[in-house]
Amino acid sequence: MPLARPGDRRSWRHRTPRARLLLWFGWLALVALTVFAWEVMNRDTIWAFVADAPRQAADIGARMVPPRWSYLNELVWPLWETITIATLGTLLAVLLAVPIAFCAARTTTPSFVLIRPLALLVIVGSRSINSLIWGLLLVVVVGPGILAGILAIALRSIGFIGKLLYEAIEEIDLAPVEAVTATGASRLQILDYAIVPQVLPTLVGISVFRWDINIRESTVLGLVGAGGIGLKLEASLNMLAWPQVTTILIVILATVLVSEWVSARIRHAII
Repeated sequence: MPLARPGDRRSWRHRTPRARLLLWFGWLALVALTVFAWEVMNRDTIWAFVADAPRQAADIGARMVPPRWSYLNELVWPLWETITIATLGTLLAVLLAVPIAFCAARTTTPSFVLIRPLALLVIVGSRSINSLIWGLLLVVVVGPGILAGILAIALRSIGFIGKLLYEAIEEIDLAPVEAVTATGASRLQILDYAIVPQVLPTLVGISVFRWDINIRESTVLGLVGAGGIGLKLEASLNMLAWPQVTTILIVILATVLVSEWVSARIRHAII
């Protein structure tokens, strides 16, 4: 509200009465939601187990030390499978996401009525389902193994790559597009000479970043039978072989750190 003029009894307030009322209703709804969520959590929680959790964690931690370094020889091939799942899954996702992104972008879609909504639906659907769920479904469809893992990573990554890429396409500089169009170039030539050169560095950066994320996700796909080092982790957990679990976790951590370093170096070189 504006400052009051001389002789006017109105005074300045930070919020209008309507805004204050809405703010109080918002806080009330938040408190009600918090209480409801607490009741839902408390309904199935056995607090005796929670109270005993520190002792159990300390006991498991003591069993995990020292790591069983002799187990490293059995992790070489599963680790290679994990890297293969992440790499091939990312490459497959890029091949599928690029045309979907061009169909979803306002500046390049062939049809606003049919094709763009379908492309957006594919992107949203891919991003809505976790890679573990994709893995569970694909293990049933194609059987256990790294093929299910590759397809799970690809189907999960399509939405990530497609969304970032189509947003980058919509933000390109239109001056080169108009210049190439003025020469009488075809639609394919406009894409080739005016749009692709602008979004190609972005595509490479997105792909490398997604590959880095997929390294992390592929390490746990073995828990649902989709291959990789996760199979060894599940087997060790089932046997309560805690020193082996420690070794696997160290290998996963080292792999993620290396992938993070590689991803950062490549993105730095691009930028």
